[in-house]
Amino acid sequence: MKIVVSFKVVSDDQDIQVSGDGSLDFSKAHKIVSTYDLNAMEAAAQLAAANEGASVVGVTVGDAKIDDSKLKKNVLARGVDELFMTADDACADMDAHATAAALADLLGKVGEYDLILCGDGSADNYAQQVDVQLAAKLGLPVVNGAAKIELGAGVATVERVLEDVVETVEVPLPAVISVVPDVALPRIPGMKDILAAGKKPMNVSAADGAYAAALEVVDCKAPEQADRKLEIIDASEDGAIEKFAAAIKAAL
Repeated sequence: MKIVVSFKVVSDDQDIQVSGDGSLDFSKAHKIVSTYDLNAMEAAAQLAAANEGASVVGVTVGDAKIDDSKLKKNVLARGVDELFMTADDACADMDAHATAAALADLLGKVGEYDLILCGDGSADNYAQQVDVQLAAKLGLPVVNGAAKIELGAGVATVERVLEDVVETVEVPLPAVISVVPDVALPRIPGMKDILAAGKKPMNVSAADGAYAAALEVVDCKAPEQADRKLEIIDASEDGAIEKFAAAIKAAL
């Protein structure tokens, strides 16, 4: 059984600088794996461990900067057995539509697979669209919001926690499943895992072509910071709790 986990490489938000006009400067930001995709990686590794003979393949697309030795080892140290990566500036700043198309092409190089796992959304845009658009391009069924996954003979049983009910869905394989963060707690790779990661297959290639976007981004700026009122309510005063509650309600 081959389990594919799709992940996105994003700029570390702690390194993003905001200019006076609200524009964002990514020039000094390190490249990291999107937080939500770390949960998907762990879920894939746990599924592989629970199914004898299963392997995990990581796939990602992005600009040339994602071809980073440290980043690749970090992925392969998390229970991923092999990595396929399209690292090309032609894949910079892609929307969900273009990303799904690029991933579909990359999966053609992976070969046959039984399951594709995705994170709940990316840490930058959080559009929650790549999973469904990728499934549409591949002609596969898709289930999102998975909190628990069990694999059987040609079928996956998925548990989804909805607002007022826990739903169980069976989906035939191969399929695309996106997972919520609660599906698995990402591991912290040890030195042994990191050293072993350097010996695992890393397949890095250029883009097969240009990928058209479905959305046009006009501008992207940080929101203006609102001044705080710095209102202090003395807890010893009569009606302090009511005043505090009223202040919160007025701010919402």
